[in-house]
Amino acid sequence: MVLSKSQKEKISLKEEIRGKLLSYMTAAFGLVAGLAWNDAIKSLIEFIFPLERNTVLIKFFYAVLITFAVVLISVYLLRFFKKEDK
Repeated sequence: MVLSKSQKEKISLKEEIRGKLLSYMTAAFGLVAGLAWNDAIKSLIEFIFPLERNTVLIKFFYAVLITFAVVLISVYLLRFFKKEDK
């Protein structure tokens, strides 16, 4: 079967849209999971350090720790996928 240029472009566009949609949906599910973990960790901090005590420092420590972990994982993933592209 011979496809015209416009038909090939339509197929290519459909595949690109599906790929982007899958990527966005995966990111959305990741965000939901991240928010659930965030709530769980905040609850754990409040359980370990009751509200009578100052929990602000612990929450800032948690934010810095999570930021550091996300940066390390992001750098690793970028390097991993960059090697795969070559």
